[in-house]
Amino acid sequence: MSSFCHWEENTLVLNILGRPRAKQTAFGKVIGKQLEIHVAEQPVRGRATVHLVQFLAGEFQVAESAIEVVFGVYNVNKQLRIAAPQRLPSGVPWPSGQGSLF
Repeated sequence: MSSFCHWEENTLVLNILGRPRAKQTAFGKVIGKQLEIHVAEQPVRGRATVHLVQFLAGEFQVAESAIEVVFGVYNVNKQLRIAAPQRLPSGVPWPSGQGSLF
């Protein structure tokens, strides 16, 4: 199991290190127990977090409402819960723990 995420039944829990003001929104590397994600938005009144949720909804093929920000709306350190993801980006293990590319 990767240190930046774990499964609670069919919900993926991700620990994120947000990097706002990026040129484009993209996955970064694993830093400690967090997955770095570069976000192409300013960190003003939670706008970067909203943009991050929109990005992750597309990457995991879920509705934005399936993503809960547990903590960190106004902080670079975040925890998100993604209910029943339909797709996993490379490096995020399925519940069975089958491999990781990060």
